[in-house]
Amino acid sequence: MKKTFKSLYQNSYIGFNIIKPFAKIYQFFLHKKYLSRESFTKKKFKKSFGYDLNLQNPISLNEKINWLKLNYNHPLATQFADKYAVRSYIRKQIGEKYLIPLLYSTTNPEDIKPINLPDIPCIIKNNHDSSGGIIIRDKNEKINWKSIQSRLRANMAHNFYWDGREKPYKNIKPIIVVEKLLTTNNGELPADYKVHCFNGKVRMINVDIGRGTKNHYRNWYNRKWEREEYSWSSDLGNGKFTYPSNEDVEKPALLDEMITLSEKLVDDIPYLRVDWYIFQDQLFFGELTFHHNGGNRPIEPKKWDVLLGNELTLNK
Repeated sequence: MKKTFKSLYQNSYIGFNIIKPFAKIYQFFLHKKYLSRESFTKKKFKKSFGYDLNLQNPISLNEKINWLKLNYNHPLATQFADKYAVRSYIRKQIGEKYLIPLLYSTTNPEDIKPINLPDIPCIIKNNHDSSGGIIIRDKNEKINWKSIQSRLRANMAHNFYWDGREKPYKNIKPIIVVEKLLTTNNGELPADYKVHCFNGKVRMINVDIGRGTKNHYRNWYNRKWEREEYSWSSDLGNGKFTYPSNEDVEKPALLDEMITLSEKLVDDIPYLRVDWYIFQDQLFFGELTFHHNGGNRPIEPKKWDVLLGNELTLNK
């Protein structure tokens, strides 16, 4: 009966055009606006993993990240999550040279047009979301600027806190930033190194290769650049995920510097991810993240979720 109703709801004209829009509004208010942060977090966790979230005695890494999401409040959390405001923290802690050049910023999507953009490849981002940005390799090419402005306008109006109830995003003042696009000599995006720190120390590093292509993969290494035996993938959409490759990624020449700087930025925070790029033999800071994948992506094999969780200490 349930399957029959679902089929009618999804495939009939009345269901798709009349019932579905109201159902989506109902679901939004029921699951996002009216649920407490704890109830929402538990519901999302169970949907992702198929079992209840244990907040009384969290054991796995994903459980502990969700516990931190609800219970850990860093005084600079909003600044860390803000891709624009975090620049001042990076500048103060480790220096200007690690910042990707900022070329333009505005609060008005209508300002995003060729006359205001640089003559070099750039990337347009909102400071308060994780959409990845809009790449402009040549502003003089045929580009639908109205569409870009519309997308940015929609992002500006949306508070991404409600997507996952991650508190650092709640009070960010939205703006649009334009940064220099870092690319390799053949025009590809550089590898993305995500450094996962437990209790102020680097535990593991994932490196994303082939970003923006159909061959996007993610390998995992420890701080000595020895291959790790698990996968903690992200959903790329269309049934694709950032699974590991059978090929190893060469140890980065700047690994030691990456580790040292990451630990300097993290200080004594229980869990924090620090993202880096290497461009023209120099490190560039990407972003800071308190909750990798929101704590809602499985680590495979499952035993590694527990093994890694055992290494993260929570100060309850």
